Amino acid sequence: MPYTKIVATLGPASDSPEVMRALIKNGMNVARINFAHGTHEEHAKKIADLRAISSELGIPVAILQDLGGPKIRVGDLPSEGVSLKVGDLFCLYSEEGKGDKRGVSVTYPELPDEVETGDPILLADGLLELEVVDARPTCVECRVVTGGVLTSHKGINLPTRTLKTSALTEKDIKDLDFGMDEGVDYVGVSFVRSAADIRMVKDRMIGRQAPVIAKIEKHEAIANIDEILEVADGIMVARGDLGVEVPLEEVPTYQKILIRKANALGKPVITATQMLRSMVDSPRPTRAEATDVANAVLDGTDAVMLSEETAMGAYPIEAVQYMARIAKKAEETFSYEHRLKQHPEKDMADSVAHASCVLAEHLGASAILAATASGLTAKKISHFRPQRKIVALSPNESTVRELSLYWGCTPVLVSSPKDTDALINSSARAALDHGLIAKGDLVVITAGHPIGGAGTTNMLRVMQL
Repeated sequence: MPYTKIVATLGPASDSPEVMRALIKNGMNVARINFAHGTHEEHAKKIADLRAISSELGIPVAILQDLGGPKIRVGDLPSEGVSLKVGDLFCLYSEEGKGDKRGVSVTYPELPDEVETGDPILLADGLLELEVVDARPTCVECRVVTGGVLTSHKGINLPTRTLKTSALTEKDIKDLDFGMDEGVDYVGVSFVRSAADIRMVKDRMIGRQAPVIAKIEKHEAIANIDEILEVADGIMVARGDLGVEVPLEEVPTYQKILIRKANALGKPVITATQMLRSMVDSPRPTRAEATDVANAVLDGTDAVMLSEETAMGAYPIEAVQYMARIAKKAEETFSYEHRLKQHPEKDMADSVAHASCVLAEHLGASAILAATASGLTAKKISHFRPQRKIVALSPNESTVRELSLYWGCTPVLVSSPKDTDALINSSARAALDHGLIAKGDLVVITAGHPIGGAGTTNMLRVMQL
């Protein structure tokens, strides 16, 4: 399997136990559940099935709860949609009602108060464009700039406006509480604008913590990325809405900048949206899509994500297989030595993590075994991107699942050792039992002494098995 992790979205095409099992066996490390769709009952079943299959296979899989966020959408339209022609007038109503060729309701009643004449309004991921002609209390009258067919519940973007919506909707709060009760491993926050949005989510989670992933898909998030990275536990380069909020030609550059900034802080970054989009209908990706995945890997992303490819596509298993193959091949040309030189160590734990990577390279070790309670040791090693597998051994199930997102980490659940010697021996034995190393291999082992304390990575040992 590649060092780069694979996030796959569960949906109608992949929420059966049979398909889940195949996705895990073929390389899915993180299962994304999109809370913009479905009921709590449906999501609870997905989570229960996933946990059971993961346990049965002995392969840890993290669950990413993706909150819907304050997405503005159009309301109901005829099943065939309505055709918008360039130059036509079209109304966005602040009151609910059935839409037609003259206009449609929106899910944000305050819209007339927050737009001005001349503002662009993008619909359906930017495929259609309107320009505000007049903003009245019950209707934002627009002229069609780019036409097409508009169907029910398509998204609305206002790239030149910062709306007064809350980072957490009432639905998000209920979903978040549900996710905490279910023990999700990560929470994705949509349409983040500032660090305050992340703090709001973390404040709601007090006492029931899970790492928070900030989805970067607003122009405000780009402007505030440094402060967001300070408080978020990771980020997602959500290229779908981002490509509507900012000029399309700027998305590749922002992708590289965002990955580089997350890498520098040792925080995981997921590259997402339309990576293998053609595989919704085709059994093979396009050459451009293969190149896109490979370039994200070479940029340094921790994970690549599949959305509708696995949620509603005809070939969900094949999509994961291709993603794994492309990522693994790209890793053959990744600049590992450059990364080791690029990030200087900052404290004892960083120094030990860096030294373990350098030592493993110089000695040609088969693996780095990172014994860790909180996961910090393995995360710091992952940060340096060694060219050796990282076997992360922890007695905590939540830590093992969390590490499933981190580049290069193969997490393994072990029992709690009594002392340092037992820790070293049990780590080596667990790695052997899982087929991750073999007798006669040289391994580098890192841990904290005394054992049991989080954040005390201070021990480094070389062992011939």
